[in-house]
Amino acid sequence: MFEKLEKYQITLLALILAFGIFSATKYAANSLSREGISVTGSAYEIVKSDSGKLSFDINIQAKTKSEAYNLMKSQLPVVKNYLSEKGIKPENIEVKTYNGYYTYKYNNVTRSYTNEVDFYKLSQPVEVTSNDVNKIKELSLDIQSLLDKGIDINVNVASYFYSKLPELKVKLLGEATTDAKDRAAAMLKATHNKVGKIQSVKMGVFQITDVDSTNVSDMGINDTSTIDKKVTAVANVVFKIK
Repeated sequence: MFEKLEKYQITLLALILAFGIFSATKYAANSLSREGISVTGSAYEIVKSDSGKLSFDINIQAKTKSEAYNLMKSQLPVVKNYLSEKGIKPENIEVKTYNGYYTYKYNNVTRSYTNEVDFYKLSQPVEVTSNDVNKIKELSLDIQSLLDKGIDINVNVASYFYSKLPELKVKLLGEATTDAKDRAAAMLKATHNKVGKIQSVKMGVFQITDVDSTNVSDMGINDTSTIDKKVTAVANVVFKIK
């Protein structure tokens, strides 16, 4: 009798377990069909900048403001002539408003500055632009030769830009969304489910870096120091599951 009761209990337990597994499996399948799948897709393209900019400052130091200004007036034609020889057109040269200030003599005894003027410093910003990015690059490497002409300059890093970036961003976002769908399909293949309609899309930040860079930033990167750039788009997409 006890043996029959034991067999009955085992059979009952097996049925309960089987029903539980079936119910859990059914619940999981229903839950999977109701919920979406979130996938991140990406796309990139290598582009070449189509414009460039080089800026530099001509520095003058003289006893008086008028002397410094006159020296600047005599040096500007030399600088412009140099730029012309390098193939830069006059309309692509912008001479901006100069900055100047007096420097006062220092008293080593009192360890303080006096009211007596020591000299006047003048800085003249000049900006050069061109659609020929190679010309800008060559200029940035050679412009220090103006020092040989007695002209003191400080040169900033050349900047390069791609004018069709807005159109490219739209294109890459589409490709990133397609990539997200392909990834979702690959993930769902093992579960015998398919990718459904898009529930939501969130655009990630763009990373504009040099070609070999692997750097990323939550705020996005906008590199202007290189001619060839890698533009990467990211899209976070939630798909329905069917």
